[in-house]
Amino acid sequence: MAFGQQVGPPATSAQMRQLQELIAAAGHSDFRDARGPLGLNQRQAGGRFTRDEADALIARLESESGADALGEPIAGLAGVPTSDLAAELQRRGWVVMEP
Repeated sequence: MAFGQQVGPPATSAQMRQLQELIAAAGHSDFRDARGPLGLNQRQAGGRFTRDEADALIARLESESGADALGEPIAGLAGVPTSDLAAELQRRGWVVMEP
């Protein structure tokens, strides 16, 4: 197998549409923008996924967005200092500034 070749059938157009919607909902403009924060490789950052890779990323993004929608993680952060929250967000690739 040549370097950068995908192993398996390519993702369907429906999977790609769903991925693009989830990537946008996560706050990224495109796959390249999401490469670092989501841990995508160069091929994936170019928008080329196998069906299995697409399914795995869709499940991951849906579970992450579902957790945010429930608000459960936020309720547990009430006693955490703002500076610690900001440091963790920066570690995850977010830009943090005071209002």
